[in-house]
Amino acid sequence: MDKKRVLVTGAAGFIGSHLCDRFIKEGYEVIGMDNLLTGNIANIEHLFGLKEFSFAHHDVSKFVHVPGRLDYILHFASPASPIDYLKMPIQTLKVGSLGTHNLLGLAKEKKARLLIASTSEVYGDPLEHPQKETYWGNVNPIGPRGVYDEAKRFQEAITMAYHRYHGLETRIVRIFNTYGPRMRMEDGRVLPAFFSQAIRGEKLSIFGDGTQTRSFCYVDDLVEGIYRLLLSDYALPVNLGNPQEITMLDFAKEIIALVNNPKAEISFHPLPVDDPKQRRPDITLANEILKWSPSFDRAKGLAITYEYFKKIVKVDE
Repeated sequence: MDKKRVLVTGAAGFIGSHLCDRFIKEGYEVIGMDNLLTGNIANIEHLFGLKEFSFAHHDVSKFVHVPGRLDYILHFASPASPIDYLKMPIQTLKVGSLGTHNLLGLAKEKKARLLIASTSEVYGDPLEHPQKETYWGNVNPIGPRGVYDEAKRFQEAITMAYHRYHGLETRIVRIFNTYGPRMRMEDGRVLPAFFSQAIRGEKLSIFGDGTQTRSFCYVDDLVEGIYRLLLSDYALPVNLGNPQEITMLDFAKEIIALVNNPKAEISFHPLPVDDPKQRRPDITLANEILKWSPSFDRAKGLAITYEYFKKIVKVDE
């Protein structure tokens, strides 16, 4: 029997590249697609020699054609960090709307199952804590972060419309803060920023007073949850993340202790507009439906991630 074929968009990105690895390992034929706007070809170059892997340099906001059979599509193409989507607001909106529409059309044509990467940002600055999938969110649609939040909310809406109207097999994952090797150093997210600042002996930048919280999930745990969700029969959104919550101030102190650079200190800066004060997933649904919960504790995941950043952060002698 022929190998099952899966298309991964955003394949050269942080999470997309790890998904490519997982599906190759599981015996699939993988087509990676990326326009390399924020992706890094180095994340997948180790796959280029494999006959099970092919790469298409393409923007999914334009018409998408993939010859032959397709069994699954995973839509992970999008700028995903504040520094990216604030710099590329139109592209962010287009990949969430036009890109999703194109891939839904492709899935319908191929009779493939489509999984979309949504985000905890659909909850905005949440008034419910922790956030359950039933919470509708507290989003400012015209604020600077709205380009990402609303792109993802629209993405969920059109995906459910195709599911209900066309009977298309769809899955929706709401991803909470994820970390691990292959994160971009300059992508503006807290973990790469803290690691690069600590390794260089710079001040770690904390926005606000550092009491805002995040919950960090190691990438291998996330990929396991996504794989289980894709193969499940559940069509409504599912939170995936690690419910172990930490303040930004305590997180900075953890990174400083791990890196152990005596020059690394903490500096405080004004809080960005609409920055969520609390972020922690309720993963009861994932636990019940997918029998999934994170297996990496933060200390183990951070130690692996630190080894990666030690190799890519340049330190002035």
